[in-house]
Amino acid sequence: MDMTGEERIAAPRDAVWAALNDPEILKQCIPGCQSLEMKSPTELSAVVKIRIGPVSASFTGDVILSNINAPESYTISGEGKGGIAGFAKGGADVSLKEEGPETLLVYDVKAQIGGKLAQLGARLIDSTSKKLAQQFFTDFTAAVQARVNGAA
Repeated sequence: MDMTGEERIAAPRDAVWAALNDPEILKQCIPGCQSLEMKSPTELSAVVKIRIGPVSASFTGDVILSNINAPESYTISGEGKGGIAGFAKGGADVSLKEEGPETLLVYDVKAQIGGKLAQLGARLIDSTSKKLAQQFFTDFTAAVQARVNGAA
């Protein structure tokens, strides 16, 4: 599964970069996130509970940040195991471009799934993934803007 997109956020690039690296903000924005813990500046562990069609699963996994070029871009990659539901692994290249007082966040995601999840069909997986990504960006944009407005 591949997914690309961009989100315009009404905040300076430094504020968006800081939020992308803040486990508390990410935890509140990732749909179904039960826990997110920073193990090092480039490693996180997470527990995420999601439902895709008839399958509900709790995934535990590790996330690694690489190719870090602060405050412009990084690569985020990880793998999660969901017991009998299967596994998910993949990564995303994320870049931030300053456009006046706003920031354009561009992402390119590549992911693989296996197990019961893989049997659900590409259309259901793709539509659910897009819905979860949109929910994340809606919540993330609101969190960044609240932080910027609160600091002003």
